Amino acid sequence: MAKKRDRQAVSIRRKSQNVSSDKLEIVGDSSSDRRLIVIFVVFFVISPAISALLYYRYTNSGGFSGASVYERGLVKTDIHHQEILAEHSNVAENTSRHYDYPVLAYITPWNSRGYDIAKRFNSKFTHLSPVWYDLKSHGSRLVLEGRHNADQGWISELRLAGDALVLPRVVVEALPTDLLRKKKLQDKAIDLIVSECKEMGYDGVVLESWSRWAAYGILNDPDLRNSALQFIKQLGNALHSELDSWRSSKQPWRSSKQPLQLVYVIGPPHSEKLENQDFGPEDMQSLSGAVDGFSLMTYDYSSPHSPGPNAPMNWIRSALRLVLGTKDNSLLPLEAGKIFLGINFYGYDYRLSGGGGAITGNDYQSVLRKYKPLVQWEEISAEHFILYTDNNQNKHAVFYPSLKSISTRLEAARSLGTGISIWEIGQGLDYFFDLL
Repeated sequence: MAKKRDRQAVSIRRKSQNVSSDKLEIVGDSSSDRRLIVIFVVFFVISPAISALLYYRYTNSGGFSGASVYERGLVKTDIHHQEILAEHSNVAENTSRHYDYPVLAYITPWNSRGYDIAKRFNSKFTHLSPVWYDLKSHGSRLVLEGRHNADQGWISELRLAGDALVLPRVVVEALPTDLLRKKKLQDKAIDLIVSECKEMGYDGVVLESWSRWAAYGILNDPDLRNSALQFIKQLGNALHSELDSWRSSKQPWRSSKQPLQLVYVIGPPHSEKLENQDFGPEDMQSLSGAVDGFSLMTYDYSSPHSPGPNAPMNWIRSALRLVLGTKDNSLLPLEAGKIFLGINFYGYDYRLSGGGGAITGNDYQSVLRKYKPLVQWEEISAEHFILYTDNNQNKHAVFYPSLKSISTRLEAARSLGTGISIWEIGQGLDYFFDLL
């Protein structure tokens, strides 16, 4: 699109130069000839320039045909930074789901845009997980913090907009050596979580604990690891014993009441073999009856200490094979259907001299506008990236998702029969949701 405008501008300049030379040659001719010259300039120079300006304003004001990103030919490796800036806010009028498997979307309180995105594209999601709760130790007792984050008005709007389940995330920050050794504390933790779901009308929870337990080193102890798995199973069974009160009362057309759900967060292996603290196939088989889904965090492969792509495709496939215990992605077990394969809607801006941090869609747009970098495709990782030099002469590499990189991951997840989980929807560009 930008190239088309560039060619048109060159054509206009050439015509303008030709008209100017013609005018010099015919100075002193009749008034009728001068009128012809004026008409020529108006129709062949000024009009095309105005048309180009109107086209630019049109494509940036959201006034477009309503076609999808596929129909507009935007899902490709060869993209221009101006194309991203001109098209990212243009979303197809058809908001029905295109991805056949479950879609879990995370929303964070510190990025309020995600709340609006969840309402706007509600039909694209099967599960919505606002990041609201923490289970903490307060002396010898447990407390579930985070109700102040809960927005009941927003939940009510979601219920009116569609059928996506609302499962707030609960992070277990309680001291694991106490929690996993004391049955009374485990029972208390389960009661706190289940009671909160019932009181607040949630459809279940997304539980995150494995990475924190791994950081404490307790998963190397077979007894504590078994206790950890038993705690997760007991929580899942307790949730399943409770029926979804909101859906049974507000959706009487459903043939049966639905139990509350448990989705469990697991980190990806970062090496070619499973380490002791990694979540593996035996752990998954142990939990399969009590857990409704596993949110696999296949992102953050690189870091400021080792800059590079956020989630290389070969690493994603390797992580899935290791977690499921298979050597061939074409022979995945039934548990694959319970996986929510992680897709990042954020990126990283690395300073090549060291350092860097996460970058959201708004930040990415600012970089594109200011530095006008070349957008390049890296075939092995299947990600786009840009290079630029800032005002302080620091060189940067930015890896941020694109329509092509997301589409590639969706195609891979579909072929593997897995769902997807998105971290997090407030950080992406609007036209990403055309793909879902």
